[in-house]
Amino acid sequence: MKKRWMVLLVTIVAALAMAGCNKREYANGELYVCNWGEYIDKEVIEMFEDKYDIKVYYDDFEENEDLYPIIENGSIIYDVVCPSDYMISKMIQNDMLAELNYDNIPNIKNIAAEYLKEAEGFDPGNKYAVPYCWGTVGILYNKTMVDEEITSWSAIFDEKYSGEILMMDSVRDALGIALAYLGYSMNSTNEEELQAAKALLKKQYPLVQAYVVDQVRDKMIGGEAALGVIYSGEAIYTQRENSDLVYVVPEEGSNVWIDAWVVPKNANNKENAEKWIDFMCEAQIALMNFEEITYSTPNAAARELIEDADIKDSEVAFPPQEVLDRCTTYIYLGEEMDARYIQLFNEAKMED
Repeated sequence: MKKRWMVLLVTIVAALAMAGCNKREYANGELYVCNWGEYIDKEVIEMFEDKYDIKVYYDDFEENEDLYPIIENGSIIYDVVCPSDYMISKMIQNDMLAELNYDNIPNIKNIAAEYLKEAEGFDPGNKYAVPYCWGTVGILYNKTMVDEEITSWSAIFDEKYSGEILMMDSVRDALGIALAYLGYSMNSTNEEELQAAKALLKKQYPLVQAYVVDQVRDKMIGGEAALGVIYSGEAIYTQRENSDLVYVVPEEGSNVWIDAWVVPKNANNKENAEKWIDFMCEAQIALMNFEEITYSTPNAAARELIEDADIKDSEVAFPPQEVLDRCTTYIYLGEEMDARYIQLFNEAKMED
């Protein structure tokens, strides 16, 4: 989710030129990676290059919907990418991914069984995807700017917080939140329910300071807004920087997501991609990534290595079952419904 700050780098010419300059320096070839912005410890990339003598070309994307068409039309050929659950399901259904050879990924043993089981919801049989990070979507609020304990999504639709609300600029998250607040499934395909969700977002629109993804973190740290929708990993970071910030998964329910490594079917360096995935599953490497990006790790071996008791037992990073029980994983709803969600989301943000 979340996770998500930098715009996709599409400097194809520069990347190819760099590849031409460096190709001969790496005996075992190269690897083209695309991942969420600020979603890895950059030292890990260098460690992978040193260990395997493979040159990594690394790009970022901001939203699943940005990544999909690039993989679909092959405008850039990546060897390994890290979409979210519902987008992986879409890619599988559209025959865009290569099956993984787990003989090349022995460190899969470090991924806790419950996350592999959860991943089967979007990747039946765990054929295509290896979980990398996971988390929830919730409300982050500043207790010095809010005179109540926030427990419900109702807060982000409340007129008393007009101009102080940061809303998630994400199709599935925004509509999903509205659907959950109204008591509907976050994966609804019912037109009446979707229209009701759109109407709620449209009514909220004048109250919103900004629709954001990346800026919510810094705005909340700086006290520029009273409350905002945020991914749990970002919330952990903000709380380290500003102790007045509180994160909550609302009582009506929310999204729990998994981001996972997959190999596009048109990848040129599949074996190197599987080396990358295996490397990401090493306990120490997963720990480094967790400590850098603060998104929850599905790697049981890495979690055992966490020394900071506050983060190891954090209910933001590792929420209790009672919280997870009210959370829903997004599923792929089909091309027609994808387009409908996008249309409704855009209409909700249009001024009359």
